[in-house]
Amino acid sequence: MQELFANNTTSSNKAVDMNTPLADRMRPHSINDIIGQKHLLGDDAPLRRFFEAGEFPSMIFWGPPGTGKTTLALLIAEQSSYNIFRMSAVEAGVKEVREVISRAKTLRKSGVKTLLFIDEIHRFNKNQQDALLHAVESGILTLIGATTENPSFEVNSALLSRCQVYRLQSLGNDEIQMIAERALKNDIVLSKYRIEIPDWDFLLNIAAGDARTILNAIDLAFKITDKEQEKIILKPIDFEKALQQRTAQYDKKGENHFDTISAFIKSLRGSSPDAALLWLAKMLDAGEDPKFIARRMVIFASEDIGNAEPGALTLAVSVFRAVEIIGMPECRINLAQGATYLASCPKSNASYQGLEKASVAVKSGMSLAVPMHLRNAPTKLMKKEGYGKNYKYPHNFDEHFIDENYFPEDAEQQVFYEPTDLGFEIKIKNRLERLWRKSNKK
Repeated sequence: MQELFANNTTSSNKAVDMNTPLADRMRPHSINDIIGQKHLLGDDAPLRRFFEAGEFPSMIFWGPPGTGKTTLALLIAEQSSYNIFRMSAVEAGVKEVREVISRAKTLRKSGVKTLLFIDEIHRFNKNQQDALLHAVESGILTLIGATTENPSFEVNSALLSRCQVYRLQSLGNDEIQMIAERALKNDIVLSKYRIEIPDWDFLLNIAAGDARTILNAIDLAFKITDKEQEKIILKPIDFEKALQQRTAQYDKKGENHFDTISAFIKSLRGSSPDAALLWLAKMLDAGEDPKFIARRMVIFASEDIGNAEPGALTLAVSVFRAVEIIGMPECRINLAQGATYLASCPKSNASYQGLEKASVAVKSGMSLAVPMHLRNAPTKLMKKEGYGKNYKYPHNFDEHFIDENYFPEDAEQQVFYEPTDLGFEIKIKNRLERLWRKSNKK
């Protein structure tokens, strides 16, 4: 357990240690300095109102790494009248929680409010979370938790109901670059040098929406460069040396982006789960948006699998939803499950090809007038005019089927959908052939 800023001394008043990591040196000292999270910090947004009032409810900040959860907690510590304690859920237990509650009760008697900041609150077990319940509910202390996990799954409902949950969004590339450029210009160390980064796309791929990651990368690369140069140019190789890893060459707006997703989709189509995993790993390692990958998998499920395995679309949509709910890095697991399943499914593009054939027919100028027996007749006048007349309701016949013409007036009946002999689609093929055998339409 650590007491933050005893006697309300703010970090902005302390001497800056040049050996402190760049990400810590560049922490904002005002909410106006925070880049991103406008939905929480913009004009009349909820967190801005709390800062202006100096009063804070119990809150849980939920979001990916490097989006500002800890920064917000530290700003509350700097700019409020609370006596603030910080603990990491990894290191603290029920004993430490009870110690804070005991001190909060003592401080409360003298009119001092207590705020407890718990980092990685999702790592607290049920007993640890339960120990906080009464203190939060009765106002003995105000709780601020930070988590990368969905609190609906990781924080028990009793504690969650006593907290406001605010979701921090991943930072966009423009916001990440603004944070990095501000560090180059304003940092007490970096600002003394002329530093250029010619390949921002490379660095932004490394960051993947994490402000801390991009600042740490710049900090490490700077430390291993020659400081005697008139101008320091930080190239991709400098970042690879500093980070001790080779980063995939991948521009999310360029040719390699499209080449890689193409290779991924073609591996799925070719029923190669191993190759699909390789291209998936490359995209994720390079910082590709996991929702982009998941969207392509939803399309693939219908375009290339279709009715050969109808459950493929359901699973693909479930993977997309899981990616939305969970986010990186854990949603990699969902993407891997989806990719291996889709690659392993029987394949058919018959439904997609059927639509293409039908589209050609539509554009060729064939008659598209709806026959009277297929038209809707919601009014007496329309019924009188013959709308819906002689329509045969299939459920009134054996097998819920009647040999009827559903094509436009004066149009030749054609076959667009030709099911394959693969997977579930062979059952569809056999049924359609049996039902339409007499009319020879299938």
